[in-house]
Amino acid sequence: MYKILTALFMFFSLSGLAQQPTLKGGLASFVKINTIYPKYSLANCIQGTVNIGFKLNAKGEVYASSVKKGIGTDLDDEALRLIRMSSKKWDVPTSHDTTSLLVVPINFALNSQDCNSTSVRDIALAIKNYKDEEELIKVIKNFYQNKEKGIAKAEDEPRITRIKTDLGIDDEYLESRINAGLKKIKQGDKQGACEDFNFVKYMGSGKANDLLSKHCN
Repeated sequence: MYKILTALFMFFSLSGLAQQPTLKGGLASFVKINTIYPKYSLANCIQGTVNIGFKLNAKGEVYASSVKKGIGTDLDDEALRLIRMSSKKWDVPTSHDTTSLLVVPINFALNSQDCNSTSVRDIALAIKNYKDEEELIKVIKNFYQNKEKGIAKAEDEPRITRIKTDLGIDDEYLESRINAGLKKIKQGDKQGACEDFNFVKYMGSGKANDLLSKHCN
């Protein structure tokens, strides 16, 4: 049985020692309640710290959020999702510079017998495999972006289709990404939702086009 231990937080601000924004109820508590340990990292006992950079406007809304230093697996996506979910829940001092970058290191940890016996080598291999798949996804995206511009080579498409098949990127998977995007819209995470919808688009599908027009223009 896996147990998520905790997520540890500390603010770093690139704007100096001015009074910092605070999350209503506390950031540590918020993340502990809302964390869903991602499947790949959970199955492969991957743990570690992800640094998320983001900015807050005067209303406490998160914008310009990104992974500053990650692990290279779906833990990066989960840390980013959590920070984006915190949008509109921040108390922002009037003295806060809304253009300044805030960086939060989030520590993911697991406690289980299986993970205690997993070797460092096995974990490193799992991270490499995940990154290798991400590189193949970039190849697919690049092809369909070029196709949109009219500069893709038609003879490359069968190879791209094979890569998608090998990675399990089928209609069912794309529907799951659309559903994930719709959930993010409800959470107020427009940026994350549009990333999901664009992912579907650049996997060569038109399934998310209406959603892109509605939410992402």
